[in-house]
Amino acid sequence: MAEVGERGRDPGRHSLENSGIGLTGRNRRGHASNLKVIPVSEPRNSVSTTPASFDERRRPRDASRRKGPRDADPSGAGGSSSPPLVANTKEAKAAAKADLNERRARAQAGMAAGEEKYLPVRDKGPQRRWVRDYVDAGWHPAEFVMAVMVLVILASLLPSNMMISFYAYLVMMGYLVIAIGGMVLLAMRVKRKAAAKFGKERLERGLGWYAAMRALQMRFMRLPKPQVKRGQYPD
Repeated sequence: MAEVGERGRDPGRHSLENSGIGLTGRNRRGHASNLKVIPVSEPRNSVSTTPASFDERRRPRDASRRKGPRDADPSGAGGSSSPPLVANTKEAKAAAKADLNERRARAQAGMAAGEEKYLPVRDKGPQRRWVRDYVDAGWHPAEFVMAVMVLVILASLLPSNMMISFYAYLVMMGYLVIAIGGMVLLAMRVKRKAAAKFGKERLERGLGWYAAMRALQMRFMRLPKPQVKRGQYPD
């Protein structure tokens, strides 16, 4: 009975004795006093950290959550499929080349006809058009300079007589003096008449030089092409 009473008074001692560890004296009392009951709290709600299975990781996302526009149905069941950007590379290049040639030919034809939107900056404006018409209406020694030079070169190639080459050279030099004099007189006359027509304050610069350079070219080589006949001077 005494043993039962001791077990009831000190349950910790009884458990230690059963485990084979002997406690005596003060050690028994100290060990029994250090024993504490630690309450076990219930686990909180936490997110499961269990890794997803292999099948779940390989499962594709929902199609509605994908970014960007969805491709059109190639079969045409959901609607008409969009045509390709380039049907054929060779056909596209040929079409682009044909379009470029057409636009280039149209620009050349417009420039030759004197259309304002196709003209370069140096040929634009009503004053430049008037100067072209005035030059094209007259005869000018400067426009035959190239023909005279070709004849002189051909004459100088003849080995039969050196006097022919000498006189041909003199003719060419004299014709150049006449042509340059005619260009100077033409420039002065164009500037005077243009100032009387358009006003001295509104007169553009370089009209005299523009007239002289056009007169130096042969009539069929001029661009824009002459729009008046010989003798049809503008007002």
